[in-house]
Amino acid sequence: MTRATEFDKLRPLLFSIAYRILGSVTEAEDAVQESWLRFEASPTQPTSTKAYLSATVTRISIDVLGSARVRRERYVGPWLPEPLLADPYEDPARSAELADSVSIAALLLLERLSPLERAVFVLREVFDFGFPEVASAVGRSEAACRQLAVRARRHMAAGRPRFVADRKEREELASRFFDALREGDVAGLQRLLAAEVSMVGDGGGKAPQLARAIIGAENVARLLVSVIPRMAKAEITFEPHELNGQPGAIFRDRDGKVLHTLALDVLDGQVQTIQLVINPEKLGHMGPVADAWAIDREVRQARRSAE
Repeated sequence: MTRATEFDKLRPLLFSIAYRILGSVTEAEDAVQESWLRFEASPTQPTSTKAYLSATVTRISIDVLGSARVRRERYVGPWLPEPLLADPYEDPARSAELADSVSIAALLLLERLSPLERAVFVLREVFDFGFPEVASAVGRSEAACRQLAVRARRHMAAGRPRFVADRKEREELASRFFDALREGDVAGLQRLLAAEVSMVGDGGGKAPQLARAIIGAENVARLLVSVIPRMAKAEITFEPHELNGQPGAIFRDRDGKVLHTLALDVLDGQVQTIQLVINPEKLGHMGPVADAWAIDREVRQARRSAE
């Protein structure tokens, strides 16, 4: 088997490790590519290609995360991970766990960990690596990795919700949500939203975004219903699509370019959080990106014309 063939078989795993550590599709793809270059250039064949490449992509991701965290401290407005359309790593026996580990809620919890804690948690808790493999990957002793894992689990457990929605429940609620959105049914939307639901937008200063998080079922429902008709006049459409293993939608302009994504965090039978990724720099991996500023001007003009 050639090195290229070995690498291609492991690529889904490598990307999935890197994405969970970095929260960025673009940076994860770069980390995987750098891993290939190092593997290709290595003069010796590793005893375990999986162990070698997993360690390589992990170390690269830890290094990238260090500089990324500095950039995120200067980020304009709320930071959300880049939307992931589909996790390439498949394990039917653990599909639900893997989907939950890549959810926006889980990635935001991971943001609270140090780079080493994050890497150890991903390798050990998500991908079930043994501590000898984890220690080799992060360059620490097994004892140190066990301590890092304990701290990471404690932080993650403290931030996780007490109740978990099953996949069928999430999909059914999301279907009702998007039906109510299309129909402009404020009351119907309110019934699906938690009383303290929040809607957050990530524009990063690169696109129009919410000035602040919108809190409360009535406020969120009325804002959504008021915006949809104006977006329709600008020929903006949306298609339900799974994002980060959770229900969501992709909004597109009249030319089919990606305007933004909308993800729903569903828990205990209600939508708890609505997350909008509007920053065009986080949407390019999904295809051509729309000019959000031009569309915002068009939508505002439609509103003025209707008044």
